[in-house]
Amino acid sequence: MNRPAGTQPVYRWRLAPEGLATYRQLRAMGLRPGGQPVAAQIERPRRRRGPLIAYLYRIDLAKTVRPMTPAKRAALARANAAQRRCPGCGLDRGYRIPRSLGVCPQCADSPATQAA
Repeated sequence: MNRPAGTQPVYRWRLAPEGLATYRQLRAMGLRPGGQPVAAQIERPRRRRGPLIAYLYRIDLAKTVRPMTPAKRAALARANAAQRRCPGCGLDRGYRIPRSLGVCPQCADSPATQAA
């Protein structure tokens, strides 16, 4: 992803001109930046911290999203399955195991785990 060099215009939140979109907005339209440089950025002010910054890309230069190949779909399914399997009990829990616990909540709450 190309990061800005500081020469593009900066717009306030919700005041960006037509024809520009964020990465997420492009993705919702079925598009991707396609290697184009950042055209502008928008800033959303916050009270006690620095502003939130989102980079804007030109919609007319955006390319369509590449289709998912069967191999990529299978690799993604394997990666998701690995994150659902609890290392403590070995069961597929149907949801991603919390990284903060390292095991499923049932294993984390068991007396054997708490004693260790």
